[in-house]
Amino acid sequence: MWASDLFITSALMRQGVVLCSPIHPTAAVTIRALELFHITRLRSPHFSVQAFVKTLCDLQGVIFQRYLSRQFSIAFNLYLQIRGCMDSIVSQVLQWDSENWRLKHACAACTYKLTDEPELKFKLLYAMDRNDSLKCILRRLPDETADNYPPLSRDLPTGQILTSSCYLCCEYVNRFAMAGSEDPISNEDLDPNLCAGHWKNMDAAKTKKTWGVYDETGIFMAVCHHGTSLLIADMVQSGEHAKYPPAVVSKLMATFGDGLSGGYDIRCQFQTTLATSTLGPQARHLNHTCLVGAFHGHAHHRLCQLSHLTLYVEGLGLEDLETCEHMFSKSNTLASTLQYATAFHQQQAINAYFEHNDIFEIYANLTNFLFDNYKQALTIIHDSKAVLTNLKCDLSLDDDGIFHRWLEEEKKYLEGLSHEPPEETLHMEYWQRLGKLEASGQQLREILDTWNVFELTDSTTYGRDTRVTRRNETLRRHAQENYDKDLLVVQELERKLNVSRCWTPEDKEWQHAGHLVANREYCRALDTLESLVVARLFELTKMNRAGTGYKLRKHIAKALQTCSAAIKTLHWEQVVEYTFLADFDLLRDTCENISQRPWAHPTACFALDTYFKMCRAEEEIECLNVEICRVITFMRNEERFLRTCEEKINNIHPALGHQVSQRCKLHLQFNGSHLKRLHDIAMLPGFAGTLIPGVSALKGPGESSSEPAIIIPSSLLAPVQPPPSQIPHRNILDSIEDLEEEEEVECEAEEASHALQDVLEVSFDPV
Repeated sequence: MWASDLFITSALMRQGVVLCSPIHPTAAVTIRALELFHITRLRSPHFSVQAFVKTLCDLQGVIFQRYLSRQFSIAFNLYLQIRGCMDSIVSQVLQWDSENWRLKHACAACTYKLTDEPELKFKLLYAMDRNDSLKCILRRLPDETADNYPPLSRDLPTGQILTSSCYLCCEYVNRFAMAGSEDPISNEDLDPNLCAGHWKNMDAAKTKKTWGVYDETGIFMAVCHHGTSLLIADMVQSGEHAKYPPAVVSKLMATFGDGLSGGYDIRCQFQTTLATSTLGPQARHLNHTCLVGAFHGHAHHRLCQLSHLTLYVEGLGLEDLETCEHMFSKSNTLASTLQYATAFHQQQAINAYFEHNDIFEIYANLTNFLFDNYKQALTIIHDSKAVLTNLKCDLSLDDDGIFHRWLEEEKKYLEGLSHEPPEETLHMEYWQRLGKLEASGQQLREILDTWNVFELTDSTTYGRDTRVTRRNETLRRHAQENYDKDLLVVQELERKLNVSRCWTPEDKEWQHAGHLVANREYCRALDTLESLVVARLFELTKMNRAGTGYKLRKHIAKALQTCSAAIKTLHWEQVVEYTFLADFDLLRDTCENISQRPWAHPTACFALDTYFKMCRAEEEIECLNVEICRVITFMRNEERFLRTCEEKINNIHPALGHQVSQRCKLHLQFNGSHLKRLHDIAMLPGFAGTLIPGVSALKGPGESSSEPAIIIPSSLLAPVQPPPSQIPHRNILDSIEDLEEEEEVECEAEEASHALQDVLEVSFDPV
């Protein structure tokens, strides 16, 4: 026991033991056991406290009791709190504690900008999505609550608040609740929502029933395209409301500025929500781009794919924007241990998992990611050039610009299928209005022909005749007004169509328009079917899955039911077996035949995709060259910065210097493997980048390219004051018993506070 140890808590802490009570401890857990559980749980999140405590009991030959798990949890919470305090103090010393510091330096390849580096179209690529596996059960009170209020939890508030720069607080997210409550497809002029019916994620009615079961229905998360976690928001007693994506986008735009691009599975619906929200002007000013991931994109409308699918977006490279799906496939193992946790412990576990994953998975394998992508891009370029040359020869093409024109032609064609031709619509409207005018005119003539003039012969029938006359006059007036209205509409349509003479049933125009109207419903159903089949067949071809089913079968089935009376011979089993447009004979019977279009043939479509995939691979090489230079510059500057900080702090505060050295080891332990992998990239045939470190564009306190300025907190320099040896002067009228009782209470309070201070001081000492 050291001389400065005034309490048993700090004395045992120096021996590597964490107590379960600061004043009268009866049980303790070694720091090594807590650290082992902490690391084990991060690597295997489904490993519970009870399972670990039972393991310790088996090793020690002790019968397991439930209270032991509770005591271990108390010690583990204290252990995590000490680690959090240490990380906070070290960040303060290194000047890494400014607002949004972690977010601005989350990924070396994404955020470590260099001077004179090539300008990329997208400064930051990220993906966002919800994960509803990380739910938290609400343990409700047995009392009934009002319908307009959320159910109450039987768990007492802990008062614990997680301090994390990764989590968005509920107050910040709720600021966007009003924007999220608007109809996301209310303003079609800004962005026609073609895929609104495909996605039910933002439908509050679907998740309303779950609010009474779960306190938190999951998380909404944003990650960079390398996999580093950027932001997390708890979905508290709600589903995937529209307030969570705008909150994430707002935070990212405020931190990184312009040139951001985000992938979201319901991109088309969110784009409209964003445009009509208060963030709309800012998003347009900062040129924020919403895209759809490669996997989810194949369930979108084909017209949406042509504009926002990753294959056709210039400057995106080979990124698929499906990073969230990869992350959630691993983090879902947390679900079993979080369902009955408190809100604080749920956030604590999720935050610890992703912090560990960012360092020991994402950053540790960052250069492997760059190597695999570089190799993949080179392979695609090499193979595509040979294939594309043969395809262009078969198609008699010599200009690559034809592929861009084909893409625009297909887009224009699908836009035409979304709406009827305006001229035909006017012709049909005019034909229908002529029929309505004839009907209203016939009704007016019948009323006039049956008009009766009553002669007063008997005063007793005067009242009845008056009522009949007024009723007939009302009918005549209404018929005249309807006729006048129909006549005005017909005259307006004649003006628009430049009709010099009113159509009659003998005119060809009348007969043609009548035929169009008769087949209008059939054509609408057929156009809908064609649009869905075109989208489906293109998607299946791109996925090399022609002949198999996909989600669009529901929409095709509805279209088939609509026009089943007209096309009885077409069955779903036949549709799914067709492999391309040329095999689908029914398409030739629609308003416009596309089977002879160049872009509608398999060879041309394959050439189109091959060309754009080669373009994306070339862009990927350019992006990787920039990211490789960023990573190698970051490693050099960070190692130099941390080594210098460690030397300076050791001369001032050796205990604090030890903690900085631990941070240094954590950050630099992967440099050897990174350098080896970067050398492997440089040895790839076709490598066009450089491994020479650049100059960081990030300047300011705490930046690795600047000179370290050490700031030691004053609380670490001031010695701990011992507890007073005497109590303050008491009133002489107090009894001896009162004085002893008050002295005992004050000593216990002082002992608890000084014990906690001693624990923090001991934590700085090297182990």
